[in-house]
Amino acid sequence: MAEEEKPLLIKRYASRRLYNTETSDYVTLEDIAGFIRDGREVQIVDLKSGDDLTRQYLLQIIAEHESRGENVLPVNVLNDLVRSYMVPGGGLMPQFLQSSFEMLRESQAKMVENMNAMNPMSKMPGFDAMQAQQQAFLKAMTSGLSGNWSAPDPAAEDETKSSQGEDLDEIKKQLAELQKKLSKLS
Repeated sequence: MAEEEKPLLIKRYASRRLYNTETSDYVTLEDIAGFIRDGREVQIVDLKSGDDLTRQYLLQIIAEHESRGENVLPVNVLNDLVRSYMVPGGGLMPQFLQSSFEMLRESQAKMVENMNAMNPMSKMPGFDAMQAQQQAFLKAMTSGLSGNWSAPDPAAEDETKSSQGEDLDEIKKQLAELQKKLSKLS
């Protein structure tokens, strides 16, 4: 198995501190949420017992974000989850949720692929910038479903705003160039 495909191993010490075995430093729940948002699988184990605590910590991350008002799960879905725990054997909810998220990820990938393959504009100058904006839009629209539960980081927001401003300027420039070319064609 390739290194990127292995889950990031996080060890929980008796002090309840979480230790990233790859970078040899302590991490927080927000750090772990960031790893997951970046597409990395994590595994959290108790150092002493070896018990897998991943599920417990992932639920804790979700609960903390929900308690801060970052509601991703509607109340009726939460009710259904609670009900599914009352059904002997767990009911169908876990399999349904897993299948739903897999279908969502596949649909996102196919939508981006289809936009690239079927779009005759892909040969136009500036298409790459427009495509990057579409992908960012899709990611933003579905980020709550894929686990984008981080608290806003003012420094990151400033960086993002700066980079978005630069991207917007570049797109405006490319759009102006396209308009000039189109006006020459008419």
